[in-house]
Amino acid sequence: MPPGVDIRPLKQRLRKEIKNWRKRLPSGQKAEMDQKIFRRVTSLREYSSCRTILTYVSTPIEVDTFQLIEAALADGKQVAVPRCIEGSRYMEFYCIRSLEDLAPRTFGVLEPLPERCRKLTDFNQCLCIVPALAYDREGFRLGYGAGYYDRFLSRFPGPKIGIVYAGNMRFQLWHGQHDISVDLVVTEKRLHTCQKP
Repeated sequence: MPPGVDIRPLKQRLRKEIKNWRKRLPSGQKAEMDQKIFRRVTSLREYSSCRTILTYVSTPIEVDTFQLIEAALADGKQVAVPRCIEGSRYMEFYCIRSLEDLAPRTFGVLEPLPERCRKLTDFNQCLCIVPALAYDREGFRLGYGAGYYDRFLSRFPGPKIGIVYAGNMRFQLWHGQHDISVDLVVTEKRLHTCQKP
């Protein structure tokens, strides 16, 4: 991409294209793909060795995380999910004991209720499941544009696992020098160990 080119319209066009692709996915096919991704994630060494899983709470067009949340809790792991800090582009993670600890909030996404949950401050032995609309082979992501995860990942020391549908993988995505790539991308078809640039 030549210097000085504004990539924001290109990103917006790709976001729209992928959202439309996901909305057209038949529900049975989506459920089958979600199940395959879930099985791949829970069979990872990073999953079995972590004490805490940081995961987003999925919306209808995202790779489902509800099954992962319930499985991790059943496996005796601590599960923490993000809550956006009002008036900023930052988020904090709160530990939940069940899906009952969640309520709709920012952008209609389910977030933890702080009066019922403990804020996570120790990120040792944590695995972070990172949402995206698309990933590339180096582990860079196309997010939703708000920058919450970019800011968090710049300070997160543990393994970062991206989950996405194979149809949303791209050979290369635009990224800046401050963008953080994930270590591994899991799709319903395979695991992509990310080649760092």
